[in-house]
Amino acid sequence: MKKIILAFLLFTPFLLQAQAIDTGGGRLNPVYTAVPLLTIAPDARSGAMGDVGAATSADVNSQYWNPAKYAFAKSPAGVGISYTPWLSKLVNDINLANLTGYWQFSEGQAMSTSLRYFSLGDVIFREGPEDPGIIVRPNEFAIDLAYSRLLSEKFSAAVGFRYIRSDLNAGYSIGTQEMYPGNAFAADIAMYFLNPIRMSTGDADLAFGLNISNIGTKISYDQGNNNYFIPANLRLGGSFDFPFDDFNRLAIHADINKLLVPTFPDPSSPDFDERFREYNDMSSIAGIFRSFGDAPGGFREELEEIMWSVGLEYSYSQQFFVRAGYFNESPNKGNRKYFTAGAGFKLNIFQLDAGYVIAVSQSNPLDQTLRFSLSFDLGGLKALTR
Repeated sequence: MKKIILAFLLFTPFLLQAQAIDTGGGRLNPVYTAVPLLTIAPDARSGAMGDVGAATSADVNSQYWNPAKYAFAKSPAGVGISYTPWLSKLVNDINLANLTGYWQFSEGQAMSTSLRYFSLGDVIFREGPEDPGIIVRPNEFAIDLAYSRLLSEKFSAAVGFRYIRSDLNAGYSIGTQEMYPGNAFAADIAMYFLNPIRMSTGDADLAFGLNISNIGTKISYDQGNNNYFIPANLRLGGSFDFPFDDFNRLAIHADINKLLVPTFPDPSSPDFDERFREYNDMSSIAGIFRSFGDAPGGFREELEEIMWSVGLEYSYSQQFFVRAGYFNESPNKGNRKYFTAGAGFKLNIFQLDAGYVIAVSQSNPLDQTLRFSLSFDLGGLKALTR
């Protein structure tokens, strides 16, 4: 679908200059970042459980949620691909694709990588009402590489590195407004704790996870004149996976996460220009520390910046999976509230998962978002070929 856009800046971080508005519960004041690709859950399993993933059991898609989990993966290697038609209620040509894989090259050590590609579809840029316009295809992608290692029988840690490229105008500029692709580099620091528990019905797992992601440079679309924060994020999670008997299990998961990005200055304030210069010149590391205490509403508003999610996963014989979850964000910080549901099927070397979003608000553009993931157990494939 072609989206007729009168101002191409609609798809750039200059949206930050939009006025905040009042809502019934308080002042709408979301935390703005560039590169939305980095905030979208890429896989169907976690997407079906309310976007949880910091402490869930290790799978091929752990790269996004917590790469430290790969050190505990049961299979020595795996690859997976996921596809999400994004904002499908509004348009039909915005989508996210994710390719990921890992390899345990020695006992307790693993390397992992992923490629995420976000297409914004066909956009028509016009310089005036009589201009027929030109079709461009904005896009973003990120390439990751991570190393994870067991530090004890129950604890692992990982570091990851990421290259990010965001091409919002696809090489086209309007008038005198010169725009260039933005480039950024980032790192992740992750930890995972897994404690097996013996129960009368079988072996259970209690897990906790931490992932501080996208610690890196800022990104610019005009060769450094204006610099924007990428979505550095702190994610904490817990999980309890327990059996009812030899065939039936239930896992309960919960995550909280907070963007480590400072609040954009209020455009209506009399000293906005001075505050914006300070914001623009602020380093990303300074912004991370600033993000814990700069909300205009004080500590109460800082708490509103914390998003939380819960998820359930029922499995039968570790082959059939049914999942559900809920994601919550404060109305004053974006108001994303939605239920999720999904299912999965695993057979020998491959697993197929699907996830579905059911928005609480009828006007939520995330409503009816559907994700698909397909993964392959390379360790199982090797065993079959022997």
